[in-house]
Amino acid sequence: MVDDLVRDIQARSAQLRGLNARVRFVLSGSSDVILVDASTPTVSVARADGEADCTLRITAENLDKLINGKLNPMLAYTMGKLKVEGSTAVAMRLSSMLDG
Repeated sequence: MVDDLVRDIQARSAQLRGLNARVRFVLSGSSDVILVDASTPTVSVARADGEADCTLRITAENLDKLINGKLNPMLAYTMGKLKVEGSTAVAMRLSSMLDG
């Protein structure tokens, strides 16, 4: 499932170009981490850990729903399904980019 998530995020890399930040997805209930580096014009997505401007903690299932528009990021945050650490501004920009 994590490899599918990486591919889904990579497929949206053109949308993420303007993010100008690094985002780390820590998948709850597992030791998996996905790092999105959109700090340069070439966006990279890897199943790796590293420093990030914003860390999002979410289950793999909810991340899949979030990426595919089946889970509203604000609702997920409000319900505790999504936890944000670091820059909330980056999280908000990411949310609007994935919505498009």
